[in-house]
Order: sequence, then structure tokens, then C-alpha cells
Amino acid sequence: MNLERDLGDMRAYYRSGKTKEASWRKLQLQRLKAFLKEKERDIYRALNQDLGKHHVEAFRDELGVLQKSINFALQNLKEWMSSKKAKLPAVAVLSYAEIVPEPLGLVLIISSWNFPIGLSLEPLIGAIAAGNTVVLKPSELASASSSLLANALPTYIDSKAIKVIEGGPAVGEHLLQQKWDKIFFTGSTRVGRMVMSAAVKHLTPITLELGGKCPAIIDSLTSSWDKEAAVKRIIVSKYGPCAGQACIAIDYLLVEEKFTSTLVELLKVHIKKMFGENPRKSNSIARIINKHHFSRLKNLLNDPIVKDSIVYGGSMDEANLFIEPTVLLDPPLQAAIMTEEIFGPLLPIITRIEDSIDFINSRPKPLAIYAFTKNERLQRRMVSETSSGSIVFNDAVIQFVPDTLPFGGIGESGIGSYHGKFSFDEFSHHKPVARRSYLSEIWFRFPPWNNYKLQLFELVYNYDYLGMLLVILGLKRPRKVAI
Repeated sequence: MNLERDLGDMRAYYRSGKTKEASWRKLQLQRLKAFLKEKERDIYRALNQDLGKHHVEAFRDELGVLQKSINFALQNLKEWMSSKKAKLPAVAVLSYAEIVPEPLGLVLIISSWNFPIGLSLEPLIGAIAAGNTVVLKPSELASASSSLLANALPTYIDSKAIKVIEGGPAVGEHLLQQKWDKIFFTGSTRVGRMVMSAAVKHLTPITLELGGKCPAIIDSLTSSWDKEAAVKRIIVSKYGPCAGQACIAIDYLLVEEKFTSTLVELLKVHIKKMFGENPRKSNSIARIINKHHFSRLKNLLNDPIVKDSIVYGGSMDEANLFIEPTVLLDPPLQAAIMTEEIFGPLLPIITRIEDSIDFINSRPKPLAIYAFTKNERLQRRMVSETSSGSIVFNDAVIQFVPDTLPFGGIGESGIGSYHGKFSFDEFSHHKPVARRSYLSEIWFRFPPWNNYKLQLFELVYNYDYLGMLLVILGLKRPRKVAI
């Protein structure tokens, strides 16, 4: 394909106004929904081929989430697209203002490999709803999913406005050299920096959905019910989403010393209940994406200063790119497993030797912080004294699902947010439109200047309309300003 020519054609198509029509946006969302329904088995096969995902996990984390998101967008599209009246100050007599959402234009979406269907189509839903033309580049590491999107999706949606381009880093770099009206990237912080650097050339607005080390605090759990519930939620939030290869998966635990031994034993029991004595044969946990990432995780575990901290699991099947759910107790804080994002089924437990909030604040801002606690004071402190993309109490990962919550990071964990209306907003410009009548005038905004007009400005900007009226009527003398 000739990229420059195709992008020119897409810009011309956008300028035609077709994508701004409500009927076009609605139809594309409906066709995207049809793609998910009619290609369901193909999607399951692709995700299994790329990551070994069980089809139930694939539906829970990708297909079902997308169906929900499309339904939500279709239900609310009319309201999202409508202009909103803006309130003006009383002095602006016979004036009217509204805020009109308009699409940004031609946008680029670069998605990640860990949820290769979900993280490709979730931002696409927002971009379509907002009325943009879109180039989608799926991750080449999830080749089966990328191929499915490239070959099947264009038969469902308007290929003049939405294109899927496959390829590796060279293709990604070539795309980033082009001029876009928006770049939406999901992936690692390292590549995110490259995307941000490329965007500077054209001053392109960007959304970066990155990651980081998401901590979970376990505190003040006394009843056996609370402990069991917390442990099960920790396991499914660590090993459940793509074998821990998820930006919002729990990265490590901060635990009270008195609860550490109980926690380890509960983890052992419930890991076996969920994944069996031989997790590889359970088909309930995904595999590592490729040999490079397998070797990276293997090196984290084989670090001489880390090996002795393994208290459960640790077995690996390199031929099948499978790593058993693994628990580590107090690995050295200077070890790579505690300084790098793990992105795999390895769970360090850190026995707290200091305040958990101080521990978290001494590290880069995470995409999410989780805390399993009934301590309301600790909850209030975490909300007010920490900074993260989100905070969840007594569960984890669930903040990704609701369309009514913005999903995104802060600092090194990301820029911008999406899901639901937040996706629409991320791909829109909210344009103020103001109208005035010729029948009224704010006469004191014109020179020549004097203290009388200065006093009126001061009163207007302080919303003191009674004082302004008194000055105009001569019942209040304007103050004198000597320069």
C-alpha cells in the first residue's frame, strides 16, 4: 500500500463530512458488533493461538467487554453528539453559548498484544462514536489476532474511513512519522516514550495507556471469610488476566507481618483449587506471549538473590511458553523483580517494614493501587496521600469494566483516559460556540480608560452585579487607582 496516498484519501473522506453523520457512526458500531458476533469462534481461536487463552477468559476480558462497550455507545450516542448549553454571566445580556463536540480528524491507534482484540477495538469504538477516520495497527506479537483484524474487519466496516495496517516496529515507526490529529497508544512505557517523542514533531495530541507496578495492600483482615475472599480476588486479579500479562494486574503485595504465613498458605490452597495440581493442563491460565518475554520472566526468577524467596510454584515449560503461578516471599527490594514491571505470573509478597503509603509513594505512580482493608482511616489516607490511575478497595482489576469510570494512568503510567463517554471525549474536541445580539453592549470594554471603567471591570469579574449597578447609577463612587 502507498501509506501517504491512503492517508490523503482518508483525510479527504473525513472532509466530506460522511463520518460526522450520526447514521454513519451508528452503522459502523452496529457492524463492529456484528463482527464480534459472527467471528466469535475465529476470535477465540486467534486468542488461543496467540496466548493460550481459554474461550471463557477471552469472553470475560475481551469479547464480552467489547459487546458491552458497543451497546453503551449505541445507547448514548445521540446524547454524546448533542451540543450542551453553556451558562454565561449575567452581564452578557442577549448572548448565548454552547459546547459542540467535533471529531479530531484522522487518528492512529496502536494496540498491545496482551488483549489483542480488546485493546484494539475498545479505543476504536470511541474513535468511531466521535466521528473520526482511523488507522489501527494491532500488535505483531499477537499475529493470529492481528491477521484476523486485518483480513476480516474491513468486510464489516467502512474501509474508506477505517483501515487496519499490520507490521512490526518498522511499520510502527513509519506510521509515527506521519501527521495525525490524534495518537492513541497502548503498550510499554519504553515504547510510550518513543511515541511521545514522535508526536512532538507535529504537536500531535496523544493518549498513552501504559502500566507500572500496581501494588496491593493487605491490612486489618480479621475474619476467615474476609481473608478467603481477599485471597481469591488476589489470585484471579494476578494470574487470571492473561497470566498476569496485564497492566492492571497486581504486581506485588504489601502485607502485615502477622498475616504473612496465613496468606502464603491460603494462596497455595486457592491456587490449587483454581488451577489444579498441574496448572498447565487446566487450560485456565494463559501462556507467555513469546520466547523473549519467557526469558525475561525466567531471568527474574533465576536471579541468585531471588531464587531462595520462592515459596510456591516456579516451574516452567519453555517449549510451551508456560510458567506456573509463582509466589515469592520478601525478595530483595533491589532485585529486578521489584524494580521492573513483572507482567507475568510471579507474585512477590513484601512484609511491611515501613508505612505502606510511604513505600508506594517512593516509587513511580502506578496505574492502579489496590487495598484489602476495612480500615476506613487507611482508605481515606490512601485516597488523599497517594497518586495513581485508580484505587480499588477490597478487590482488583474490576475498575476496567464499567463504562462510567475513566480508565487511564498518571505520570509514568499514562496520559489520558477512556471507556464509555471518556473514549468519546478522548477522540473529540469540545468546541465553544458563542453568539451575541447587536441589541446589547458591554460599553465599558472600549477605550478610553478611566477609574470608572476599572471599577466596573472589577465588579463584573467578581460577579458583584449589585455593586456594578450602584456605580452605574452614581450611588457608589469608583475607587481611584494611582500609578
